Amino acid sequence: MTTPPVASELNLCLCHSCGLACDMTGEPHQCERCGAPLHRRKTNSLTRTWAYLLTSLVFYVPANLLPVMNTKMVGNGADSTIMGGVLDFWQHGAWDIALIIFIASIAVPGVKFVALMLLLITVHRNSLWARKERSTLYRFVELIGYWSMLDVIVVALVASLVKFQALADIEPRPGILFFGLVVVFTMLSAMSFDPRLIWDNEQDKNSHTEEDMDEVASH
Repeated sequence: MTTPPVASELNLCLCHSCGLACDMTGEPHQCERCGAPLHRRKTNSLTRTWAYLLTSLVFYVPANLLPVMNTKMVGNGADSTIMGGVLDFWQHGAWDIALIIFIASIAVPGVKFVALMLLLITVHRNSLWARKERSTLYRFVELIGYWSMLDVIVVALVASLVKFQALADIEPRPGILFFGLVVVFTMLSAMSFDPRLIWDNEQDKNSHTEEDMDEVASH
């Protein structure tokens, strides 16, 4: 059974901007259609992914420990953290809002942290384990990343609803800022990871590392 050639063997590269398959022969390496710079692999992919991921983990601690909002009812105010807010909404019968906040604020970041660490560690170890499944996992991480701002949106909507009905007054607290930073850095981490590294063997990785170093030196 003949194995079909890969893009690198045909000296082709897919443009990240417009999706055109471009010939990498000659200089400079720019897309013929849109003029964007071409890279066979994302430059310093693993380093940037680790940096963004660790930064998001650092921000995740104050995002859960610091209050995200302050609720004032009849002159009495109380701060609440993300988990505290989930419990408050649940106890007051708003289980749907509590479930949305829990999924968006606790479950989704946790899944992304575990998934990205798994992808990074297996790539570093040159693992051949479950390549197809790991590629699917990366696409799943990209998909859920679009819904990561649900918690911030829910807090804003609840605050607007409460003020509109003159039931109480809700003000944001520093925790919501840190959670927003967690969302941003996890998205940057997922965007920096190059899923094609999952399918590379050791020889391919060494050649791509040399190409990345040459690209950095030329710039």
